[in-house]
Amino acid sequence: MKKLILALSVIFVFSQCAKKTTDAVATKVVGVDKSWRKMAPAPAPARDIQLGQYSSFDLANGLKVIVVENHKLPRVSYQLSLNNDALIEGDKAGYTSFAGDLLSKGTSTRSKAQIDEAIDYIGASLTTSANGIFASSLKKHGDKLLEVMTDVLYNPSFPKEEFEKIRKRTASNLASAKTNPEAIAGNIRSIVNFGPNHPYGEVQTDETIKNISLDDCKKYYSSYFKPNNAYLVVVGDITPAEAKIQAEKYFSKWTKGDVPSVKYSMPESPKGRQVRFGNKDGAVQSVINISYPIDMKPGSADAIKANLMNSILGGGIFSGRLMQKLREKKAYTYGARSNMNSDKLIGNFNAFASVRNEVTDSAVTEFIYEMERIVTEPVSSDDLSLAKSSMTGNFGRSLESPQTIANFALNTFRYNLPKDYYNNYLKNLDAVTITDIQQMAKSYIRPDNCNVVVVGNKDNVADKLKKFDSDGVLDFYDAFGKKLEDKKVEMSSDVTANGVVKDYLDAIGGQNKLKAIKSLHTSMKTNMMGQEATFETYQVAPDKFAMKVNMMGMTVQEQRYDGVKGMQAQMGNKKVITEGKELEDLKKQTVVFEQLNYTNTGYKLELKGIESVEGNNCYKVIVTDPAGTTTTEYYDVKSSYLVRSVKSQAGQGGESVSITTDFKDYKDAGGILMPYTTTIIGAMPVPLVLEAILIEVDKGISQEVFKVE
Repeated sequence: MKKLILALSVIFVFSQCAKKTTDAVATKVVGVDKSWRKMAPAPAPARDIQLGQYSSFDLANGLKVIVVENHKLPRVSYQLSLNNDALIEGDKAGYTSFAGDLLSKGTSTRSKAQIDEAIDYIGASLTTSANGIFASSLKKHGDKLLEVMTDVLYNPSFPKEEFEKIRKRTASNLASAKTNPEAIAGNIRSIVNFGPNHPYGEVQTDETIKNISLDDCKKYYSSYFKPNNAYLVVVGDITPAEAKIQAEKYFSKWTKGDVPSVKYSMPESPKGRQVRFGNKDGAVQSVINISYPIDMKPGSADAIKANLMNSILGGGIFSGRLMQKLREKKAYTYGARSNMNSDKLIGNFNAFASVRNEVTDSAVTEFIYEMERIVTEPVSSDDLSLAKSSMTGNFGRSLESPQTIANFALNTFRYNLPKDYYNNYLKNLDAVTITDIQQMAKSYIRPDNCNVVVVGNKDNVADKLKKFDSDGVLDFYDAFGKKLEDKKVEMSSDVTANGVVKDYLDAIGGQNKLKAIKSLHTSMKTNMMGQEATFETYQVAPDKFAMKVNMMGMTVQEQRYDGVKGMQAQMGNKKVITEGKELEDLKKQTVVFEQLNYTNTGYKLELKGIESVEGNNCYKVIVTDPAGTTTTEYYDVKSSYLVRSVKSQAGQGGESVSITTDFKDYKDAGGILMPYTTTIIGAMPVPLVLEAILIEVDKGISQEVFKVE
């Protein structure tokens, strides 16, 4: 706090000094004509851009080598990029990324650990992907780096254990993506824009990664990692002559071969305006994407003009119309933007924002309004000038990176651009007119033929969006972009929310038996950051609770409530709690089975129908507790078990975070049925999977466990 006060004091003193200085100067220049201050200076003419020179040569095996000299630092980078188009991976979506990742995980002469050690020893970096290999080091270590890089290129061993690690890591990421609204929106957007029969419309799922085999990875490598299907871009403190010697030494023995050709149909633009909805229970915000495919190739005649038009609409500048309207004027969101991406195969347009539930339909209205306005109304000269200045500045800053020049050179070859395309970029940008902008808007902005992808709380948002759909019917999708069947499971008229909860209590042991339980001790294990951890929870009716997390032989977190006061401890820092919300939260943890209290005054239950959870029909019940906290619970129609709970809570930054908890593997534990696998998604960057190793019912718990001092 003292440092903050000091910093503010310094700023205050400085501002006062600056004010006095300004006032003094102003006093001295009284009578001087200041009318020039009222007018913005005229923009200077577009500068001549002289990019770093690059040269190229071909090896006998077909490898095209591009050399970009930059002698400011004694470093050199080597970027090997494949030139084939993306593949349709089908029911094995993800196998090319698996293959690319595996390249650096071991060779016939080096283990992964030895590769990492060799790279670290010379202070270098090396990464592999489905598209190639990137490596960088000091110039003096160039030969050592290339020796390792080409070993990875020529001799990958595709170790089985590393393959399974990648599969497990990917599965964990997919589990997180199931509840991440941005990830869900991205999956749906890919499917509806490009279709499942185009590589850009494919989405990895639990099923596709299970289908991937090591042979799939090896086949991809052997089919596409060919010198006649690749570019080698060398950037840094090196001459073309030196680069040629290295290329001949390390890459000339790479054997060329035939590369399979890839064919697929062009995605079609949506007919009319189509609302595509992804449900996210508990969400207090909606993620909006208004998107569709566009046919725009890199370096095409429209590319610069269209991107300038998009900059005015909602590009990277804060003054973009979408930002000004949805954030500054309406206060719907922290940010609203749009992207227009060119691509060799098929590009896309996407306007996006995250907004509060209650203004989701209003935000969509404003998106469509601004898209229509830029099509029908010519932009102002001020808007055009500001957008040009922004894009000019971004281009200039990008030139500070030698890798940018390398990418420019690679693009020039890959897309057959004029050799002076980037040298003339600013001149071509400056030549764009207001008429050009409106022509681009009419060509590429389609407010009436677009996919309106919204991910949010269906119960609060979906019905309000029907007015935007051309036929008034919303299409619903799961987390991985699979369209859900538009059929409701009929629910018997005598089913009630209280009845669903009663069936659950009866299924796991019966209300009388559950009410009679005096104590419950649960021990669960999990893996956190590569370390095994155990969660111990203790509950004694009616008013005692304790929890502790053990890792690496010590207790890293602990909570206790003794019926009067509470305690929280983390990494040795202890805090005694005697009042307030923290104490109330600890009190809530003393309840062994909260569902027993749902019939009490203060609880409100609402049955929302039947929905699918992991392919099983479940009753969806909205539970509001006496404090006003809402939880969405799903009870399996057949078994009556509670299988999922969704609840929103404040995150570390104060934002609302949706926590999904899945319950599986119900087994007998002292005469009652308890879930032995609990998966928590949303509380951490990766899912937390807890496996019960001990559940004790009425075994007696020492009072010392709850002692607060």
